[in-house]
Amino acid sequence: MWFLGHDRLMRVLSESQLGSVLAGVPASRPRVVVSGNFATPMRALKVLDAALAEYRLFALNAQAGMPDRDGVLLETPFVGAGMRGRPGLRYFPSRLSLVPQLLKTALPPDVVLLHTSAPVDGVVSMGTEVNILPAAVEAVRARGGLVVAQVNPEMPFTYGDGVLPVDEIDYAIEVAEPLLSPVPRPVGDTARTIGERVAGLVADGATLQLGIGGIPDATLAAVTGRRGLAIWSEMFSDGVLALDRAGALDPAEPVTASFVFGSAELYRWLDRNPRIRLLRTEKTNDPAVIARQRGLVSVNSALEVDLFAQANASRVRGAIYSGFGGQTDFVVGALHSPGGRAIIALPSWHPKADVSTVVPRLTGPVTSFQHSFLVSEHGVATIWGNDASEQARQIVGNVAHPAAREELVTRGRELGFALS
Repeated sequence: MWFLGHDRLMRVLSESQLGSVLAGVPASRPRVVVSGNFATPMRALKVLDAALAEYRLFALNAQAGMPDRDGVLLETPFVGAGMRGRPGLRYFPSRLSLVPQLLKTALPPDVVLLHTSAPVDGVVSMGTEVNILPAAVEAVRARGGLVVAQVNPEMPFTYGDGVLPVDEIDYAIEVAEPLLSPVPRPVGDTARTIGERVAGLVADGATLQLGIGGIPDATLAAVTGRRGLAIWSEMFSDGVLALDRAGALDPAEPVTASFVFGSAELYRWLDRNPRIRLLRTEKTNDPAVIARQRGLVSVNSALEVDLFAQANASRVRGAIYSGFGGQTDFVVGALHSPGGRAIIALPSWHPKADVSTVVPRLTGPVTSFQHSFLVSEHGVATIWGNDASEQARQIVGNVAHPAAREELVTRGRELGFALS
């Protein structure tokens, strides 16, 4: 079967035919870039995995189901559950806004696997996952590689930078199956309290960016009473749909992001919705573009913070857990946005490790720094505009768990902070 594009055709193959094509990829250990998050084309990836004895697999926030065998070298700038802790994982530290440059320079792909909508008038949509994929397609085209699509009528057709003429796709397989969704997790009391405190820092008319996790979800639930809000974010989930239904969003402002994941209901809302724009990461995460958004409030979490108001959101006990993601981009952009605020929110205590998340000084790499506020279930520390000792005093008194405060004061004094 063939789909007609602007000047050439996209050929639809059976899985066995696609396997034969992929087995002929000339590179000895080709680099394969695949849609990440919850948009990975698992059937196409399974075909590729069977066709190639050795290859490098590059994905962002990969979920369960990634190939796990000798011969597959995993690569990523943001580690998801499907790659976390895997032997030989190659982690490339990078702001999300710069990952497209990685693909065009240091890590050029030989094959790109996309998960797309069904064709409409000679084009397909990358649907829920635009992100770095337009750049990957451009990079693989520049070196004569392959673009392969898993075409799925269940994938929402979204507008923006992920609309691709079918003549930009070399081969496709047709797979009709529901999209993957994250397992719903109830918001706990601590996250709910933190979300309410963060919501107190969000005014009517603000533009929101929220990261991944329970605290961002709780924050969205706590701002449904606001009005005139806009969304400019690297991603969003069901909380934004709830804001729209509550009348909290400005109907004149498009909901802008780079990728989306959530429930089947959310995916139905996205499909051919002209209010939703999914743009390439170079646009959504460019700090200069972020700074032009009105009152950009960036809400992200961290694994730990220190008395210097630095945040670690990427490593646990020295081992890579996730990555920079877009946090660094949005903290900088928010600080330059007129009326903008960069907020790091986290629980004061890590229940599994049974340790304070506020430490005297980070011992590993810093993900972001110079924030506007740090927030925990205990309160809010105002960082911007205070001197270093006052910042530390507020972090100890308002953010840290009471059980950790005495030691933090002692260690803080050793570090040169004037703490009482």
